[in-house]
Amino acid sequence: MKSTDLLGIGDLAARTGISVSAIRFYEAKGLIEPMRSSGNSRKFFRADIRRISFILIAQQIGLSIEEIKAQLIKLPYGRTPTQKDWQAISRNLQQRLDDQIKRLQQTRQNLDGCIGCGCLSLKRCALYNPEDRAARCGAGPRYTMGDTGGERAGGVTAASHKYDRPY
Repeated sequence: MKSTDLLGIGDLAARTGISVSAIRFYEAKGLIEPMRSSGNSRKFFRADIRRISFILIAQQIGLSIEEIKAQLIKLPYGRTPTQKDWQAISRNLQQRLDDQIKRLQQTRQNLDGCIGCGCLSLKRCALYNPEDRAARCGAGPRYTMGDTGGERAGGVTAASHKYDRPY
């Protein structure tokens, strides 16, 4: 390993566009792990530039710190991940992203009427969620979150219901 393969925390911050405190936060959460010099200063591998870039992207798509850590653990330590390494992570995230896109599309379609049952429409809920049956599945907009709640009034299920039907 060459001395140019290691970066100080300030250099890593400059290369990634994030603050030194953010780098320390990621270190404290176990997302990156610096080496320590004889003077106890942090030294990071150049590969950490890509790891931090992944962290920033993963946060943008909604992954938690724990989910990000679970993915980063799969990468080799101390070397730049290969395309094969990144493809393995990508395959793991594709289903999660597909599910997230589906939920966002459902929310967009239902946002101006019913958000499944949140509740924005008392008239519709009287028909499709009488006595707040959706609450049996838990708190929040249960139908938009993917819960079906079983049969609803009138034989309509969450999966078949279109919120834009006339009443």
